[in-house]
Amino acid sequence: MTGRTLIRGGLVITASDELHADVLIEDGRVAALAAAGTMAWTADRTIDATGKYVIPGGVDAHTHMELPFGGTFASDTFETGTRAAAWGGTTTIVDFAVQSVGHTLREGLDAWHAKAEGNCAIDYGFHMIVSDVNQDTLKEMDLLVEEGVTSFKQFMAYPGVFYSDDGQILRAMQRSAENGGLIMMHAENGIAIDVLVEQALARGETDPRYHGEVRKALLEAEATHRAIKLAQVAGAPLYVVHVSAMEAVAELAKARDEGLNVFGETCPQYLFLSTDNLAEPDFEGSKYVCSTPLRPREHQAKLWRGLRTNDLQVVSTDHCPFCFVGQKELGRGDFSKIPNGLPGVENRMDLLHQAVVDGRISRRRWIEIACATPARMFGMYPKKGTIAPGADADIVIYDPHAEQVMSAETHHMNVDYSAYEGKRTTGRVETVLSRGELVITEREYTGHAGHGVYTPRSTCQYLN
Repeated sequence: MTGRTLIRGGLVITASDELHADVLIEDGRVAALAAAGTMAWTADRTIDATGKYVIPGGVDAHTHMELPFGGTFASDTFETGTRAAAWGGTTTIVDFAVQSVGHTLREGLDAWHAKAEGNCAIDYGFHMIVSDVNQDTLKEMDLLVEEGVTSFKQFMAYPGVFYSDDGQILRAMQRSAENGGLIMMHAENGIAIDVLVEQALARGETDPRYHGEVRKALLEAEATHRAIKLAQVAGAPLYVVHVSAMEAVAELAKARDEGLNVFGETCPQYLFLSTDNLAEPDFEGSKYVCSTPLRPREHQAKLWRGLRTNDLQVVSTDHCPFCFVGQKELGRGDFSKIPNGLPGVENRMDLLHQAVVDGRISRRRWIEIACATPARMFGMYPKKGTIAPGADADIVIYDPHAEQVMSAETHHMNVDYSAYEGKRTTGRVETVLSRGELVITEREYTGHAGHGVYTPRSTCQYLN
């Protein structure tokens, strides 16, 4: 629908400002903002946001819809996953297209375009997982950057699947130093971890909690350090995904203190869950198996501190859900066969608002780490991530006082459990607009598959 929408009376919160303002939307974009009640704008539709927050739609820069893993697939499709994202106040995802060994980047990207096209409720972009570095792949990286796929993920983990050795990583980093791309790194020493997995299983240590014990924090820190040094040699920027260990945060902080273009992301599961969850009896711990793994509780305070000091800049979900029944259960008797991943795309904005309520972060920092910084990091700002004239009208009316209890009974993700079952939070999404169209209207889904469009991205906006 074209036409004009007016959102009036709310507290507009962006990464830089908080102001009581009316927001005028025209043709899918923000047309103007004015101090509440000062402009006599007319509109086809008026949304009363009195007593509510008016915030930019969330940008979740790390999701895995329909990801093949360990002989099965992530349980959310692009349709169910983007609908759940909208319910949680997220209006843009950046998902990961996968290059399989022996195939080209283009084949992987085309396959992901085919999965997503016409199925998304909100806008989406792609990163590219590079599993097979060779001369052809390196040339393809240049072409992808030109057409708006400007970030490439590599894995120091999962030998035999996604793993790249140091030489392959260095070559890809050198290429990205030239073409402006950003290397995203899964930083865990997968070769060493595989030895520890084998030894644990030989000792009969098969329960989910051993997943956390073999994927040691020191091996995350070591890989993080190595990735930083390789990036430094290549003269390339680096973005470390799903940072979970305080020792890894320390490596990032040191690199940033040295003035390197090194960035870090963490996820809600590391901020709110711990190895206590992995140790839950009756195989319940399998619900919390992801990599990097959940850490002992004392790591949480260091992650929160990293978010406050900007040693960590982004909170994404790494949303990669597998049902407990029939999928997580593949690992009964062998923790190494549990599909790795947690559902979370619907929970991120609310969990981070709870952190505001608890005094861990400010309101503006909430918007910064969940909307503005991911949009800048991955070349989508100010189209996404803020409320300003010319920006896409991706806007959430957020009720900061509504209380809710997170549960698989009520969530919209296509998975049979919630990682936050029974957790009480304050704050809830009420209405969501994507490019000016109502996707959630006063707690009702009014969007549709196919509204979301593919969004090409420019290069990282934190690099000079």
